Amino acid sequence: MPTTLDSLARDCRQALGRDATPTGRQQVVAHLRAALRDPAFVAAQFGPGAPERRVLYEDAELGFCIVAHAYTDAKEGAPHDHGPSWAIYGQAQGETLMTDFAAVEPATPERCGKARPTRSYALRPGDAHLYNEGDLHAPTRQQPTRLIRIEGVNMDRVRRLKWEVAEA
Repeated sequence: MPTTLDSLARDCRQALGRDATPTGRQQVVAHLRAALRDPAFVAAQFGPGAPERRVLYEDAELGFCIVAHAYTDAKEGAPHDHGPSWAIYGQAQGETLMTDFAAVEPATPERCGKARPTRSYALRPGDAHLYNEGDLHAPTRQQPTRLIRIEGVNMDRVRRLKWEVAEA
């Protein structure tokens, strides 16, 4: 059966309604991977001139949202987490090199935290990866990419602390 935005949202709502822990989030990862393997689903989320960030669905009860990201340029992101939330990155098109980081000095509202890289890996079409609360990571894109991100809360309303790479 083809995946639609409604069916993905329903599957995510059911999984998170049963178990909102990292174990339940892994079920959401599986649902997102299946959706990303459906070319019609991917095409429906990204039309010509797709904006860099577009909230496709926001769950009124559980608070999670499904977001489409369309990036047109190469970019190296800074280390970051998702504040009090979690996020699942799902690669729809292109490739993203993700780097995980470990905190060396904590971030505060007044000062950037310092973090050191611990591993890097590629996210390719159909891949999805969970970042739990506090997981530091940074994306690097060499070409245009499209991804679907599922956020525990809408990150448009979350203020996050800043991080930078620690000098060796």
